[in-house]
Amino acid sequence: AVAAIDLIKSSGATTIRMICIVAAPEGVRVVAEHHPDVEVYTPVVDRELNPHKFIVPGLGDFGDRLYGTL
Repeated sequence: AVAAIDLIKSSGATTIRMICIVAAPEGVRVVAEHHPDVEVYTPVVDRELNPHKFIVPGLGDFGDRLYGTL
């Protein structure tokens, strides 16, 4: 997300909002540290990331479910 926002800003955008389905506090914190001017909209901030960087409790392996690779 931080790299995407960097790219969007380098293209000249000045008002940016980030929307995500689910977030972890670690991710929200990193975005806020790098881009405090970007508003983050999410319906839920889950508990944490586990050692494999999966959101806990999260949605399971969302990417695999979304793209049918599970």
